Amino acid sequence: MKSLLLAGVMSVAFATASHAQNYWVAGDRNTGKCNILTSQPVTFGLPAYAGSGSEYSTSFTSGPYKSMDDAKLARSTISACPPTPEPADEKKDE
Repeated sequence: MKSLLLAGVMSVAFATASHAQNYWVAGDRNTGKCNILTSQPVTFGLPAYAGSGSEYSTSFTSGPYKSMDDAKLARSTISACPPTPEPADEKKDE
């Protein structure tokens, strides 16, 4: 009985771990920007896919990261990513 209970607990633990949220930083060669994605992107780095307007626009990826903050920090340290402006606070005191 104990082994059956242990197997159930382990199954729940593995199922929970497999649904953990991960983030990736992906460079888009069409826009020149870096995006933070929640699904693992497919990277196409061959020159044959470098045409303008191509659906194969992801030129590099970095990750996975465990949190959005980690992904934002990684994006800020990648030299190919342009700096992103911080959103302005709506509650500014003047």
